[in-house]
Amino acid sequence: MIDVRTDLAVEAREIYKSIHRKEADGVIFKEEKKDDINITTVEVISEQGAEKIGKPVGKYITIDIPDYTHYDGEIMNDVSQVLADYLDNLIEVKEDKTALVVGLGNWNVTPDALGPKVAEEIMITRHLKQVMPDAIDDSVRPVCALAPGVLGITGIETVEIIKAVVDRIKPSLVICIDALASRRLERINRTIQVGNTGISPGAGVGNHRMAINRESLGVPVIAIGVPTVVDAATIVNDSIDLIIDELISQATKEGPFYNMLKDIDKNEKAALIKSVLNPHVGDLIVTPKEVDVVIDSTAKIISMGINKALQPNLDMEDINKFMN
Repeated sequence: MIDVRTDLAVEAREIYKSIHRKEADGVIFKEEKKDDINITTVEVISEQGAEKIGKPVGKYITIDIPDYTHYDGEIMNDVSQVLADYLDNLIEVKEDKTALVVGLGNWNVTPDALGPKVAEEIMITRHLKQVMPDAIDDSVRPVCALAPGVLGITGIETVEIIKAVVDRIKPSLVICIDALASRRLERINRTIQVGNTGISPGAGVGNHRMAINRESLGVPVIAIGVPTVVDAATIVNDSIDLIIDELISQATKEGPFYNMLKDIDKNEKAALIKSVLNPHVGDLIVTPKEVDVVIDSTAKIISMGINKALQPNLDMEDINKFMN
């Protein structure tokens, strides 16, 4: 695998295919469309496939958010419904079992605040099922939520906090939400990834923390993430690629300049860009200027999708009444 910062399985698969000119063995790729929403599924079915694309065995669903979604309530509802449908297929525990929703990230840093913002919008019912069971219908699933912060704020590994809560309340399912890093600019704030393999907080920005998954918690873990940042070196690299492609299209074929451009090694070019940039800008990560609005709307999309998936016997009107 090329050393590229991305948390998205669909991008890891694309990188492997572009390098080797074929699909990775042990990886199944599928595309589909619901209305104007594109959905891709990358399923890693063997350890061989996991090694090739650098993602654990499991299923990764990518939902592409259409243009202007963050300013259109109707499209937001449509994306939430698609998210709920795919989440429902991954939730394999009975409706009377407790679900714990964990909002990962630093609420003081806007691009990393997605998880805590989603946790605030979750329909919380576990305490009501315990203290006033007669007032809550049996069809309502017990749900609780947690925003554990980050190591720099708490001094405690995130997985240690979650593990302590899991051991205490014994949920049958954990759903984690986190901000991710992407390889491609066009996917920033435009993609939702849902996976059943858990998550490694901070991996996409080189800040590896202990994994949050079935092995570490002892219960199934579903991870939901949205890429909110991209490596600055990636932006420079993509820009230079566009320039090279344009020069190739205008150069005389089989001429010396054309051959020189075609012979450029993209891996060496990427390494050169990083070595040139680092002394001047360091390990720079970039996010769009409208990130405040986007994080708020994306948090609503994801929280609505989770609420619908966890409470399949309630319609959105009932959920909204409860939240208000």
